[in-house]
Amino acid sequence: MRIRIVVWAVRVLAAAGLAVDAYVHADLAPQYDAVTATVSQGDLFRVEAALSALAALVILVWRRFLGDAFGWLVAAGGFALLVIYRYIDVGKLGPLPDMYEPVWYTEKKVVAVAQLVTVAAATALMAIDLFDRHRRRHLR
Repeated sequence: MRIRIVVWAVRVLAAAGLAVDAYVHADLAPQYDAVTATVSQGDLFRVEAALSALAALVILVWRRFLGDAFGWLVAAGGFALLVIYRYIDVGKLGPLPDMYEPVWYTEKKVVAVAQLVTVAAATALMAIDLFDRHRRRHLR
């Protein structure tokens, strides 16, 4: 029974990190509409917000390894891009605008922490799931 409570707490933590990610990206999107190529940075922020919101719901509702992996990928991918565009001037890439922004402001820090919390929590959820599968296989 205690393990279920812990798993639910970790699941809520992962979803909360994704919800923060979704909120901040949706909130900042209009400020980045002017940074554009074929696609604006604001639109990319809206896509990140939508994927994060979807991943949060999937982690809470579906409660399967693939759902947890989806949440992990959204958070880890978002964090990787955040760090890349913070430290490397990639420039414009095809339809993507130049998103280099060599500063850490509050919202960026909040999103980075939320994404890392989600990565850690989703990693724990996937590890627990794999451990349970292994244990059930050996109990047969």
